[in-house]
Amino acid sequence: MDSQLFVTLLVLVTVTFNTTAQTLLKLGAGQDAINLYIVGGIFLYGLSTIFYILVLSKLNLSLIYPIVIGLTIIATMIVGSAILKERVSTTQWLGMGLLVSGIWAIAFGKKV
Repeated sequence: MDSQLFVTLLVLVTVTFNTTAQTLLKLGAGQDAINLYIVGGIFLYGLSTIFYILVLSKLNLSLIYPIVIGLTIIATMIVGSAILKERVSTTQWLGMGLLVSGIWAIAFGKKV
């Protein structure tokens, strides 16, 4: 498998596990201290961390951290809106657009 494709897949898996973990923790919040949602969320956070470490072994921290965190913020906001039916304001959507442009600049910017 192409190295760039492999790293891209690692990033997407990391973001997916992280976003799913946050969603499960939200669903488990306010219930018993230990419930299936909380356990699942903690488990997926652990998996997300393992995949993130693999990504860190391939790319610079200054490059990958803002990309992973930014994509996680975007994915979590979309999941919150679409699945959890949370209200997202127009200003928040605008902020997400700015975040996408920032991630794009970080990911594809050339070193001077």
